Amino acid sequence: MMNAPPASSFRFAPLRFAVAGMASLAVAMGIGRFVYTPILPGMMEGLGLSASDAGLIASANYLGYLAGALAAAGGWAHGRERQIALASLAASAILAAAMGVFSGMVPFLAIRFLAGAASAFTMVFMTSIVFSHLILARRTDLQALHFGGVGLGIVVSSLLMAGLAGIHADWIAGWYWSGALSLAGLGLVALLADEGVANGAGSGREPPLPKDPALRRIILSYGLFGFGYVITATFLVAIVRQNGETRLFEALVWLATGAAAVPSLFLWQKVANRSSVNHAYAAACLVEAVGVAASVMVAGRTGPLAGGLLLGATFMAPTALGIQAARQLAPLATRRVFAIMTASFGLGQIIGPLIAGLLVEWSGNYVSASLLAAAILVLSAAIAWSAAPKSP
Repeated sequence: MMNAPPASSFRFAPLRFAVAGMASLAVAMGIGRFVYTPILPGMMEGLGLSASDAGLIASANYLGYLAGALAAAGGWAHGRERQIALASLAASAILAAAMGVFSGMVPFLAIRFLAGAASAFTMVFMTSIVFSHLILARRTDLQALHFGGVGLGIVVSSLLMAGLAGIHADWIAGWYWSGALSLAGLGLVALLADEGVANGAGSGREPPLPKDPALRRIILSYGLFGFGYVITATFLVAIVRQNGETRLFEALVWLATGAAAVPSLFLWQKVANRSSVNHAYAAACLVEAVGVAASVMVAGRTGPLAGGLLLGATFMAPTALGIQAARQLAPLATRRVFAIMTASFGLGQIIGPLIAGLLVEWSGNYVSASLLAAAILVLSAAIAWSAAPKSP
């Protein structure tokens, strides 16, 4: 007769999967998606890239994320979530290193598009795996640990940039080392997440989305948030570089962004529990708008540092809370809600860097683009607030 696994293995399984999820998002999102921000100034200087070139490369990544998220929302991968997630993490590592091999716009656009798709696959499939185990163990409180991986990846990438600045390494080394760190993260995820979705339910046909004005407003607000957050998320370190600061301070600003992001979702979820999902979403957008404006309007080092802290403290919250708000309005159409919200968000963050790059080239600085982003975030907050359920 075979011995049953010890009780402790069941007790620690939720934490193990949450840590695996954290590591996966650190690789796919914190590094694979957002390491472009601290590496970008070196690329612009070393290759003579314009702000519009930089915005176009960023938008290619976000277009890839949109395509990947929509593709992953279907049921074709049922039962193969773990294999696809690990393959996507491997792709993220290879594509990060590949950015250091090439120097032309065409390969950059292709690589960042594919990297965006890989990050989306990782997000969707690893989240489905992690959440299934957390729900089975009744440990949904650990979901915030999973999403904290985005901030952790930003922290790790900022420390990497600080180390590379100390030895005067160029932007190419940044991409190579990002690939190496991603490969290490892949190994950790494969070790900790040793099985796929737990007790996956069959996927039946969902009803159409309800024709609810509140749902339309939250979808619009989500797209505006995608536009508003992504400009600073893309160009924050370039703003620091334009101010003539050191590479070490650039890394410090990005470190502050990541450190603030790690606990942010846990804290904003508490705000949502005390008020409402819509009100917490709107408040996060307003706080972020302050940070976006401060990054270019407050003189000296204080402005970019405050911008980084407030960006990190908020950008994950509307991403998660917006989906929650939409699901409350369409509880029987989870996949459809995810798809339409992702499309709205993706469209906003594709357009954002393109417009920002043009505004920077027109004005010679990041002020007008950042103030536009702040205004859009305020508008997003107002629309989300108006979509909140009315008290009886």
